[in-house]
Amino acid sequence: MSTRKLLGLLAIVVVGLLVWELRWVLLVFFGAVVLAVALDVPVTVLRRLYPLHRPTAVALVLVVILVVGYQLATLLLPEVLQQINEFTNLMPELLQRLLHLVGTTPGLKSLEGQINSQLTFDRLQPIGAQLLGMAGGAANSTIQLVLMVLLALLLALDPRSHQRMVIAITPSFYRSQMQSLLHDARQALGGWLAGMTISAITVFLLTWAGLAILQVPLALLSGLVCGLLTFVPTIGPTLATLLPMAVALLISPAKVAQVLVLRLLLQNGEAFLLTPILLSRTVNLLPTVALMSQLCLGALLGLPGVLLALPLVVVLQVVAQQVLVEGIMDRWTGPPGEL
Repeated sequence: MSTRKLLGLLAIVVVGLLVWELRWVLLVFFGAVVLAVALDVPVTVLRRLYPLHRPTAVALVLVVILVVGYQLATLLLPEVLQQINEFTNLMPELLQRLLHLVGTTPGLKSLEGQINSQLTFDRLQPIGAQLLGMAGGAANSTIQLVLMVLLALLLALDPRSHQRMVIAITPSFYRSQMQSLLHDARQALGGWLAGMTISAITVFLLTWAGLAILQVPLALLSGLVCGLLTFVPTIGPTLATLLPMAVALLISPAKVAQVLVLRLLLQNGEAFLLTPILLSRTVNLLPTVALMSQLCLGALLGLPGVLLALPLVVVLQVVAQQVLVEGIMDRWTGPPGEL
């Protein structure tokens, strides 16, 4: 191996180690980019309608978000808090119902024994230390979230200067492609965020209405959870279904079946009808790619990795299309070893 190749390999290793050490910083920065793009979507629409400077448009959008958020919080937050309190009070009864169901099902009796064997003092004692660690992690996450929001505001106020900086450090022969790449990545990410927001609101409203029609308690809380977890496709909707099904179990098995049918209809309608229509002009993610990205980043970075997995895949798909497919594969017409 020549000295040049050895130095190149060493540089790749050093960059990889540096990226791994700074993974949380990069995660916060990418989260800020996602928030900035989410803020830029209404700002762009507003500037198309009215001749406003960007700082003024950003300020107006923030004011609208705060006012609408305050109104929604005033309207829904007391009911949500009340339903959370009701769910907490229902937990003992729900656990008893689940244990009874496990005990009366032959195939699940062994599971009941394993659960009881784990609920000992020696087994539960380390949980206290874990809760203290979670408290420290929550404080750290709060600081990271504040920094993410501040970075997002700075990026949203002046995105062109940051784009010019990225283009300036790009080799001159690739600057036009880099400009196109940044534009397409912004369009894809903005379209994905807009489409998923509409899907989440639709799922929230339909779930809330459907559970209210079925007379299932805690309909608002269940609908809110289902709507929020829509932003975590594949995994989120499945986990969100557990809450209304658990509440329905307190009524009757027939009610559980009704809730399951409702959630299956809404989940499949959102996944195979609404979301493909909303994202048809922006990005098309394969379910396998989405699931594998969530599993990989979840294993590496925990919950933040799961939440930011799909936005990252949206950007990487644009990069792969322009750099790998169009830049390399489409031009690879000669025999192996020649470009």
